[in-house]
Amino acid sequence: MNLKFRLTVLSFLQFFVWGAWLITIATYYFSNDIGHIENAGAKFGAIFSTLAISSLFMPAITGIIADKWINVEKLYGILHILYGLSLFYITQVHDADTLYYVVFLAMIFYMPTISLSNSLSYTLLHREGYDVVKVFPPIRVWGTVGFIVAMWITNLTGSKANTNQFLIAGVIAVLLGIYSFTLPKCPPQKSISKDATLVEQLGLNAFKLFKDYRTALFFIFSMFLGAALQLTNMYGDTFLDDFKNNPLYGPDSFVVKYSTIIMSISQISETLFILTIPFFLKKFGIKNVMLISMLAWVLRFGLFAYGDPAGGLWMIFLSCVVYGMAFDFFNISGSLFVETTTSPSIRSSAQGLFMMMTNGVGAFLGSRVSGYVIDDYFTLVNGQKDWHGIWLSFAGYALVVAILFAIMFKYKHNPDEMAKAVVSH
Repeated sequence: MNLKFRLTVLSFLQFFVWGAWLITIATYYFSNDIGHIENAGAKFGAIFSTLAISSLFMPAITGIIADKWINVEKLYGILHILYGLSLFYITQVHDADTLYYVVFLAMIFYMPTISLSNSLSYTLLHREGYDVVKVFPPIRVWGTVGFIVAMWITNLTGSKANTNQFLIAGVIAVLLGIYSFTLPKCPPQKSISKDATLVEQLGLNAFKLFKDYRTALFFIFSMFLGAALQLTNMYGDTFLDDFKNNPLYGPDSFVVKYSTIIMSISQISETLFILTIPFFLKKFGIKNVMLISMLAWVLRFGLFAYGDPAGGLWMIFLSCVVYGMAFDFFNISGSLFVETTTSPSIRSSAQGLFMMMTNGVGAFLGSRVSGYVIDDYFTLVNGQKDWHGIWLSFAGYALVVAILFAIMFKYKHNPDEMAKAVVSH
């Protein structure tokens, strides 16, 4: 069977098994007794922060294992099977504390598979003589398609507020794990030097980049913006679902019934905005593109604050469209900043540090702090949430970060140099 097709299937399923529950776990949590407890927001923030915590250490650990001891496709398969089994167990959990540990376990198994799937694809494509830069992006796009399809299935099967979402993801994850064992073998590369220290093996030597003022500022702002990245993944679907409690709209409202499908517009937008990045980077430069991203986050949250299923429906849709710009522009321009300003000897580690600051430290702080803030300031006496206030506070946060970034971060745009970087990237 054609290798590109097999890797496309891999990419599709890789993100399908995440998309089936990531956007709707808050709807499940807050719609059931498990979320009707004291400090429910803080506990959910802790649950969602497990994605970030596992991202801090598991990709590096599994990278070393795959490099030294076990075939990539086998390690990948084992992790997905264990991930699927963990999701099955979630259906037996009835309290927030236990849910925290089971989701954490699932994330320990799942998060490293994202980088392993890339490594697996790169290795096989290189070995078969393909131009990876040209061939891989279309394959990866199908991962986003898989995420979207999973969201639609969860919504249309009536699974967004019950444990069926975890069963859907779990079954496909186990099948993906089995499927990966049929892929061509990718034995350990033995690329890590025997003399390398543990710090070097884990990529922690990139932390010396904090000695440079501008680079340190970049990583700090990456952390601040990383705190915003998961907020709509955490709360977007349950925000739309909560309109069922408003007598003006009710449970039969289009927005309530198809909340997850509406949220999938964000992922569709993400795939489209990727195509515009070369133009924006060449025209405006890295700093301005990152600043556009930050202002897009202000719009993302602000439009949610004033949107509703009636006259404000266009704001909800526009917010989902803006998400693509907010997400893509920062992640890709930030990655290019690292690519063009760091030494080749630590470039891979620097890219890992960028991901650690955004999807690790930043996402952890955003998950945890948002939970406490919602509990203390935006949860009403009857247990309902003041979504208008929640989204405005998030918008205010993103605006402050954008203003500080515009003032403090210095970067001179070189159109010719950026054009070369975009092409090579």
